[in-house]
Amino acid sequence: MLETADIANIVEKFGSKAGDSGSTEVQIALVTARLTQLTGHFKIHTKDHHSRRGLFKLVGRRRRLLNYLHRKDPDSYLKLIQDLELRK
Repeated sequence: MLETADIANIVEKFGSKAGDSGSTEVQIALVTARLTQLTGHFKIHTKDHHSRRGLFKLVGRRRRLLNYLHRKDPDSYLKLIQDLELRK
């Protein structure tokens, strides 16, 4: 799980105002941080297939949020994928 300090840092960095945890950018950043953490988990626990399903669900959630952001605000989408280094 993400530490509360990590969550606060992500909300501060990607939120439009203080305590903005519901915006699309913050949600995508939080899911990305969780995915990064789970990826490290699977390097150690290669046979944890039950958690792998959760990883796939998170990947799908992030994909849907990114599609929504791309439709609604393409400039913010481009800035976010550059900040999170999602695409090269």
